[in-house]
Amino acid sequence: MSKQTPFTGIIAYPITPFTAAGAVDLDLYCQLVERLVASGSHGIAPLGSTGVLPYLTDAERDAVTTATIRQVAGRVPVLVGVSHLTTAGAVRHARFAEQAGATAIMVLPMSYWKLTEAEILTHYEQVAGAVAIPLMVYNNPATGGLDMSPALLQRLLEIPNVTMIKESTGDVQRMQALRRLLGKDVAFYNGSNPLALAAFAAGATGWCTAAPNLIPELNLALYEAIQANRLDRAQELFYRQFELLQFIVAKGLPRAIKAGLELQGLDAGHLRAPLLPLTAEETSELKRILESVAQESVAA
Repeated sequence: MSKQTPFTGIIAYPITPFTAAGAVDLDLYCQLVERLVASGSHGIAPLGSTGVLPYLTDAERDAVTTATIRQVAGRVPVLVGVSHLTTAGAVRHARFAEQAGATAIMVLPMSYWKLTEAEILTHYEQVAGAVAIPLMVYNNPATGGLDMSPALLQRLLEIPNVTMIKESTGDVQRMQALRRLLGKDVAFYNGSNPLALAAFAAGATGWCTAAPNLIPELNLALYEAIQANRLDRAQELFYRQFELLQFIVAKGLPRAIKAGLELQGLDAGHLRAPLLPLTAEETSELKRILESVAQESVAA
């Protein structure tokens, strides 16, 4: 029997905007979340890398979780990031997310020390055991400092409510290995923007991405082409957005998305130090990319 996997398609990651005084701007945040829902995203995922989860206090994370769930109001599922350096911290945020009404939680094994596989397994067992909602395992060695092998991910899936894997190594062979090892009934999700097409070809259930903040129509059209098995159309749509996907990853998701929103005439608030806005040169490059993307229609 396949496990519960409440997410398919395009799962959008909002940024967390701040006021000039440095506080989380919840009013603006809710406007940005509403825009993602209205644009057709299939799910909303607060408190990921794009939402600068590591830079928020516990109280701020609680406030963002609550604001997201209230704003979405059940229209699409909500995947809340609850990662923390300590197991106790992750358990605390997992329980809060569940009580607030989250559809599922996402956990990245964050660590100052390089954890052993036994420590990672115990961490997930304790976090998953603290809640009844599904858990997505998030593998992103670039941010978490730990790389979980497909064999370890398979062991994690033995935990009853661990039902989803998000793979962000940027290695398409890893995604292919996951599909071979885990089988068709296990949901895995692409977290590496420039590999979206390859991930879908490898059998990804969905794409977790910040890109819908800037190009929702293209992201959704790509997924729809994949679903319709229109591979030539999917290739065309993917390569139309490929340069932008590369740019937002290379320049840092919060910085790039903030700049892109502002180039589109939208308020995106401020960043929290140590993050700094894009340079004038980087902003000019992003403007050129967005203008190039906008010149072509996504109509079939």
